[in-house]
Amino acid sequence: MKRFALVGAAGYIAPRHMRAIKDTGNELVSAYDINDSVGIIDSLSPQSEFFTEFERFYDHAWRLKRDPAQALDIVSICSPNHLHHPHITAGLRLGCDVICEKPLVPSAAMLDDLALTERETGKRLWNILQLRHHKAIIDLKQQVQGSAQPHKHDVELTYITSRGKWYMESWKGDPRKSFGVATNIGVHFYDMLHFIFGKLQRNVVHFANESKAAGYLEYENARVRWFLSIDANDLPDSVKGKKPTYRSITCDGAEIEFSEGFTDLHTVSYQAILDGKGYGIEDARHCVETVETIRTMAPVVASNGEGHPILARLLG
Repeated sequence: MKRFALVGAAGYIAPRHMRAIKDTGNELVSAYDINDSVGIIDSLSPQSEFFTEFERFYDHAWRLKRDPAQALDIVSICSPNHLHHPHITAGLRLGCDVICEKPLVPSAAMLDDLALTERETGKRLWNILQLRHHKAIIDLKQQVQGSAQPHKHDVELTYITSRGKWYMESWKGDPRKSFGVATNIGVHFYDMLHFIFGKLQRNVVHFANESKAAGYLEYENARVRWFLSIDANDLPDSVKGKKPTYRSITCDGAEIEFSEGFTDLHTVSYQAILDGKGYGIEDARHCVETVETIRTMAPVVASNGEGHPILARLLG
């Protein structure tokens, strides 16, 4: 049984980590968040210590470290994006392996720094890249790799997940903390595309503001037109008023159905990590570099049919 700590226990994704810790037969020893809305702990790990100041959380973990029988083994991180780097390094320096939500960090330079901290501490950092464990994604990857005549597939990615006014008032609406909408809601899709279609060869941004972004990505085995949004006005008419989210990925005109099968992917990810088969810094590098480029690139006019269909409506 591994002894876990959880940083960011009041966040949206934290219950999936708590459940994964429990379902893999391990123990949540302590948790931290500046917010105290963490009642979910009662149903999953009521014996866990809880702190609202990071200094007290860190001090508690350090004191546990003095006794090998009580020391933490793994720190899981679900904190806001801009705090991932300091929280990861704190966990590694406590002598723990670390599991962190995506985006791991905003830049390739920060990945290099984390790799240095790994070497200094002798501990490992693992990234949750749960779509790599989804059966539909694995099946498509095998189909692409097994093609008798490899070619570039035409892919269209559309992800619209409606967010209310609270979003822009939270850390997620602050680009200094979330690193923008493409990074915050899109990073796992870019990892998925790389996982299936190989190395990225071209990256172009056509549109970007605080609530949506669109562009074109060309991989070894795919040409991808993508659109991401948190604006409910972008939902297709067939969905408006019925569902707050629209997710669609087509490959050569055929829809890839992966709307189901998400519920236990964190548990699957945890089990892979515990088995030594998780995804580390170098696995995350490709999607981190992708979103770093998207975030820093000036939008250009779409050409040669590379624009997403929604783009024409945005540009009038």
